[in-house]
Amino acid sequence: MELNNLVEFKSSPEIREKLSAYGIAKTFSEGDVILNENAYIKAIPIVVSGSIRVMRADEDGREILLYYIKAGESCIMSFLGGIHHDTSKVKAIAEEETEILFIPIDKVSSLIKEYPEWLDYIFRLYHKRFEELLEVVNAVAFKKMDERLLNFIKKKCELTQSHTLYITHEQLANELGTARVVISRLLKQMEDERLVKLGRNKITLV
Repeated sequence: MELNNLVEFKSSPEIREKLSAYGIAKTFSEGDVILNENAYIKAIPIVVSGSIRVMRADEDGREILLYYIKAGESCIMSFLGGIHHDTSKVKAIAEEETEILFIPIDKVSSLIKEYPEWLDYIFRLYHKRFEELLEVVNAVAFKKMDERLLNFIKKKCELTQSHTLYITHEQLANELGTARVVISRLLKQMEDERLVKLGRNKITLV
């Protein structure tokens, strides 16, 4: 598999060759569950194309979006869980058709010893994910739901490179960890304020 087009992963040809040799390539359709909570981690994913959304659920099954993993990135949660032979604490779902290269955990450890740049890649991802998780905590703790909703729509549109977001009110509620009626009310309010235009299962930023 070609890794030369990955933006975030900047490395020598040698380590790219190793990753291609070690990795197992798989393609997932939109909505496919890539990793479930409490599942043992045997390999870490590197997203080659597409994107993944990472969710966390509470005991009642309510979910909240933590962050997205884009092309060239990996899941630091999977890396930490795999290295420590622990189970996954998050759920990973394909946001769109997504191609992933899975690197077995034992190979990940050997790459760290052999290539310092691989460790640097992991640390850079850790730093980025940590900042994104702080944003989630900040939003939940200090921001009103209408502000969180608008920021979420903008971020999702940026990810898909489109002004129109195809999503149901129920899906929005699940990803923001709230009730559907709350989302529907806030979206109608945003439409009245000419921030968005609503359609059947779609939202367009004005």
